[in-house]
Amino acid sequence: MPAIEDWLNRPLDIIQGMFDHSNKDWSNKVVEYFQRRLDDKNTLEWVPSLNSNPLHQLKPNCLVRFRCMVQDTYDPEFYLGVYEVQDKNTGTKILKSGKYQDVAECVTHQRINMESPNNVTLDRQTLYCVPVPAENEWVKQAYAENCQHQPTPSTSTQQSRVKRALEEDEVPPLASSESTMSEGGDAMETSKVSEAEKRTRTEGASSSSTQQGRPGGGVDLNFPLAGEKGPACLVKVYDTLDAFKVNEMVEFVGVLSVDPVLATFTHQNGSSSAVGEPDEVMDGIEEESAHSPPPSLVPRLHVILSQRLQHVNPLLPKNVTAPETKPFVDSVLQEAGVIRDQLRLLLQQLCLGDAFAADYLLLHLISCVYARRDVVALGKFGLNLSGCPAGPEFISLLSNQIKELVCKSHVFPLSLQNMNSSLISPKKDYSANRLKSGALQLTERTHLILDETAMEPGQLDATGVQNLTALGNLIAWQKVEYDFNFHKTDFPANVTVLVLSEGKSLLPSDCQVPIQPKTDAPNMAAIQNTIQQQITSGAIDIKKIRTFIGLIQLLEYTLSDDIQKIVEDDFVEARKTDLNSMTQEDFHSLLVIARLLSLSTGQTSLTREVWERAKRMESARKVRLRTVAAAAVPRS
Repeated sequence: MPAIEDWLNRPLDIIQGMFDHSNKDWSNKVVEYFQRRLDDKNTLEWVPSLNSNPLHQLKPNCLVRFRCMVQDTYDPEFYLGVYEVQDKNTGTKILKSGKYQDVAECVTHQRINMESPNNVTLDRQTLYCVPVPAENEWVKQAYAENCQHQPTPSTSTQQSRVKRALEEDEVPPLASSESTMSEGGDAMETSKVSEAEKRTRTEGASSSSTQQGRPGGGVDLNFPLAGEKGPACLVKVYDTLDAFKVNEMVEFVGVLSVDPVLATFTHQNGSSSAVGEPDEVMDGIEEESAHSPPPSLVPRLHVILSQRLQHVNPLLPKNVTAPETKPFVDSVLQEAGVIRDQLRLLLQQLCLGDAFAADYLLLHLISCVYARRDVVALGKFGLNLSGCPAGPEFISLLSNQIKELVCKSHVFPLSLQNMNSSLISPKKDYSANRLKSGALQLTERTHLILDETAMEPGQLDATGVQNLTALGNLIAWQKVEYDFNFHKTDFPANVTVLVLSEGKSLLPSDCQVPIQPKTDAPNMAAIQNTIQQQITSGAIDIKKIRTFIGLIQLLEYTLSDDIQKIVEDDFVEARKTDLNSMTQEDFHSLLVIARLLSLSTGQTSLTREVWERAKRMESARKVRLRTVAAAAVPRS
């Protein structure tokens, strides 16, 4: 284990030692200090992760990291950034920093002077963050295996700090002090804490210590997708208050705060125990509950370092475009042909022996939005696989295997109940003053599988129609409309949408490919067993395929002047004979397919051979569509 001094277990001690009230930029030294120690990836792996380590096994006020999505941004909050501590015996006064913590502390023979003119109120940004939605199990497992931190066995002391009020004999040395909760200068003592063990809370007005769960004690963690696991977290950001946006993927490194003092809000006899709460900050109990959930369920993380995540693939470098990662990228591209063949073999079996459909599914899996021109999202390739067998077996086979290939995926059955009752688009809840998450609040390059075979007879209500419209807008324009009651705002998306249907989908798509099974009654269990045997034997290298799919989506792609002229000439020539033979939409789709074909073979620029291949594929697809349509027409 690397030499860590006390910066891993007791970072607040290091921070207080660096505090210099006369230097406004003192916190830059804190950032530089921790940056130097975490520059090495191997050292970072020793920092415990909220994604992998149970909260009750982490020490309060230790350094942790959290891989997450920003689900909502709250209003900036005020906190006591600098406070004065006075020695009771000698009268000596010193200044301490309240940064990177929720509770200001002093030792037994000291008291905190709340009336001191030297106290300084500062502000910080609060983000509500959740684990990356739809992150597949193999990704979580890989990150957990890479983590070098070994959690210490749980003790009663650790559990009590997280799950109930801090008791007298459970106060650690740093917290063995007089404690007073402070809101706007008012004070109140915490329960079960002796007079010699009080604390002064530094958390600001908009992040009150008051706590309120749902009726029955439940707390809505506001995850976008049902069934998601992992902790939500209130992330406190300093200095760069507007640096992060909703839906961004970020890895935060900072100080963990799970002090039970933050969970003192209760309702007794119909009245709140909060003292000195400004009326303009909290309008009601719902807002209090949403913004100050129990720290045992929603811990606080005070950010020292942060990094926006280009991806969450544990098999890739964090920044694949950095110069130092070029040897890695080149090695993958050199094997692209072999890996592509293995992936195509796997997908052909999933498509019930249909190699042509497998080619299009392969292109779909590596597609993503790479740029935007006005309202057009360039690179999107929404695929509709029609002709899917009835019954859940095929959908389960295909979706479960896709989960093993990509980092993030989610299956959404388009059943009548789901459409009429699900919250698809996020909506602002003004009573709780937060953004209520919806199923389409997803991070970049998430794969969304829509199961249209789950549709049954019935009528969509108003909610169902809105949800169907939202899905259509996502596919067509790669945008999601967030509902703020008085107005609606479009948020850009980058979600790869696969629609599985028996006939042509009701939803729009960039490409429809009817599946033509090679057997009349395919055995889904046998197909799954065959694929598993191929993976076990090494005939299909699943690790290389995961690396390949993740890397291809992030590569730069170019179109030379010569090839661009060839492409333009082909477009003009095609429209000379029949304007309908090559519409602008057809031409755009052809360019997307050509780009994906190039990248799938390890080429980052288009060649004449690949362009001709793309045209042949599209011609064959249109022939198949006409053949299927003709076969479906009843004969008189």
